[in-house]
Amino acid sequence: MRIALGIEYDGSHFSGWQTQEAGVRTVQTCVESALSKVANHPVSVVCAGRTDRGVHAFAQVIHADVEVERPMRAWILGATVNLPKDINVLWAQPVDNEFHARFSAKARHYRYIILNRPTRSAIYAKRVSWFCRALDVEKMREASQYLIGTHDFSSYRAINCQAKSPIKTVHYINISQYEQQIRIDIGANAFLHHMVRNIAGVLMGIGAGDQPPAWAKIVLEARDRTAGGVTAQPDGLYFCKVDYPEQYQFPAVPIY
Repeated sequence: MRIALGIEYDGSHFSGWQTQEAGVRTVQTCVESALSKVANHPVSVVCAGRTDRGVHAFAQVIHADVEVERPMRAWILGATVNLPKDINVLWAQPVDNEFHARFSAKARHYRYIILNRPTRSAIYAKRVSWFCRALDVEKMREASQYLIGTHDFSSYRAINCQAKSPIKTVHYINISQYEQQIRIDIGANAFLHHMVRNIAGVLMGIGAGDQPPAWAKIVLEARDRTAGGVTAQPDGLYFCKVDYPEQYQFPAVPIY
């Protein structure tokens, strides 16, 4: 049978989601090991969106094919008890064999959190991106509007990005401020490698007054990564949500 699961994790001490060479700590390796113990056979998983080193997830979605039947509660609790403290299973649900955590997804949502104050944080280190210069949120909002819609995001992806097409559709970019914290929420049909972090880097450069808001459009139209700004740090990036077709009704996970 095929099951889908919701996973949350603190990416601070992982070398990203994807399994790498032996001895490298990744989220996928830990999750597969935990599920294999519950299933009593090797289990491989597929995720909705692979995250980089240091990137976190409120609600990553995965699927796995298993050879045994267990109550969904057993998959949740059994896997969690075998996981390190920085990974947790939120829910588990049976799905049909047509479901694919990555290819069935209609949209994905990320949040980038910036601590905007002169001094760094001892409490939120590795969980927010610290920017010491004052940021103009209104200018960042104005700049973000140039990126909404269907565009060639070549300027906003990593040079080594392996995606077949740089054309993506950004549904929204919402920027909010809560005292010293600035949140950039982005939803799109799909994302390129480093796309959110590169967008955040451009918006922070504009918010700091280094460039005018129209620079976001100039970078976009250049279709050249070297025209963009610095790639923002991974610390403040969170994978928040995945949208699937209506027949897959997965539990809503609060984003705190």
